Amino acid sequence: MDYRNALAATTAAAALTIGSTAFADTMTIGITQNNVGVDSYQTTYEQAFIEAAEANDNVEAVVLDAGGDVARQIAQMEDLIQQEVDAIIIWPTNGEAVIPAVRKAHQAGIPVIVTNSNIAEQGFDFVASFSGPDNITQGKRSAEIMCDKFKDMGIEDEAKVVHITGQPGYTTAIERAKGFDDRLPEICPNVEQIDKQPGDWNREKSQKVMEAFLVKYDDIDGVYAGDDNMGVGALNAAKAAGREGIIFVGATNFAVGYEAMERGEYWGSIYQSPVDDAKAALQTAVDVLEGEDVPFLNYFDTPKITQENMDEFDKPVF
Repeated sequence: MDYRNALAATTAAAALTIGSTAFADTMTIGITQNNVGVDSYQTTYEQAFIEAAEANDNVEAVVLDAGGDVARQIAQMEDLIQQEVDAIIIWPTNGEAVIPAVRKAHQAGIPVIVTNSNIAEQGFDFVASFSGPDNITQGKRSAEIMCDKFKDMGIEDEAKVVHITGQPGYTTAIERAKGFDDRLPEICPNVEQIDKQPGDWNREKSQKVMEAFLVKYDDIDGVYAGDDNMGVGALNAAKAAGREGIIFVGATNFAVGYEAMERGEYWGSIYQSPVDDAKAALQTAVDVLEGEDVPFLNYFDTPKITQENMDEFDKPVF
């Protein structure tokens, strides 16, 4: 395999190119990711993507990271278009703001695969396929986990819940929140959601959000967080304040969430593998380029995990 570091002048970001030049039919696939440094899920995803590309002799991958900056991601899209790559995979920093860049790639004849978090619906015409989890279903399943636990505790008619969402404008955050908000009143109609604030996928910020909730509300029975990174931040705040008995539910099971479940401090989450996520995105791009019949919404399954069934799942590597 040939490893080359190339500086993309228009992005001010290093691009790692992985692949082999030994094949005449090599597919050049570019990826611009959301923000590899923000959490361990995205870091693990990048490592798995690079390994999957390295293992495929017909793929040369140009790996870019937007660092959470929409303008940088748009510039990276422009750069990949100018490089005339065969396909582009994008993990959107913002589901609406990237649509013009996705449309430009589409107009240039470059198929775009959206990974992990979809773009806004008005951009669907410019996308070959979405590869990732069904985030609305994840939110619904988290609501079911919480409702079932409240029923077991006998508090389904009085429980009060606070909600920590992901980054505003980010499709995954919007969809997981919608799934939870829609499903909880269907199955636990008397549970009251008393507040909702963004944690931006950040554990420290989520801890501060939860600290504010604890000051504001004397009665909190449950916390729903858009992923376990934020959920554990909320858990840390509750532990520091001596507020016991709160039910914590997340929506992507991190290693820290799994460990907190083992300790009996965190009730449940949704099991989602960044390795599966990365491999699925690359394979979707390859299938599109090879003319395979690829569904527009190419979901992989993300099951419920709680303290009761966690022995059926390996501890996450992120």
